[in-house]
Amino acid sequence: MKLTTPFSRTALALLALSLSLACQADDHEGRSRVVWPKAYVQECAACHVAYAPRLLPAASWARLMGGLDRHYGTDASLDPQDLQQLSRWLQDNADRRQSAAPPEDRITRSARFERKHRQIEPATWRLPSVRSAANCMACHTRADQGQYSEHALRMPDGLSARQRAAWGD
Repeated sequence: MKLTTPFSRTALALLALSLSLACQADDHEGRSRVVWPKAYVQECAACHVAYAPRLLPAASWARLMGGLDRHYGTDASLDPQDLQQLSRWLQDNADRRQSAAPPEDRITRSARFERKHRQIEPATWRLPSVRSAANCMACHTRADQGQYSEHALRMPDGLSARQRAAWGD
C-alpha cells in the first residue's frame, strides 16, 4: 500500500504512536505477566510475597539465591534442581535497567522503591496492617502477581486522618 497523501501518512504516524504508547503503558505491568514457575510461588510465597524478578538486578538475585541457607536470618535452602531452575528464571527476568544493586540486595532499599514511596511516613510501615516496607500486599492488591500499579492500591487500615488525606497525593 502506497501512502502518498499527507492525511494517510499522518494517520499511520498516529497509529504507530498509539501502539507504541500502549506497549509502553503495558510494559509497566507487562513484564509481570511472565509465567512464574510453580516452585517459585510455592517456596518464596510460603514466607513472604513472591517478589517480581524485575524488582532487583541480576547480581542481587544471584547473591540471594547463592545464600539461601542464610536468607535474611532464615534457612530457605532449596533442592539443587529447583535452585538451578529458579536462579536461571530470576536472572532471565531481572531488572536490566538497574545497574547498581541496592544495599543488602533489599528491594525496599532500591532507588526505585525509595522514589516511589518517599512520601510514606516511617510510622506507616509499623502499622499492624502493614508491619514493614517489605509487605507489599498491605497496599498493592496484586503484588502476589508481580503487579504494583498505582491503579490497584488499597489504603491500609490504621492510617491517621492526615495520612488518609495525603493518600491521594
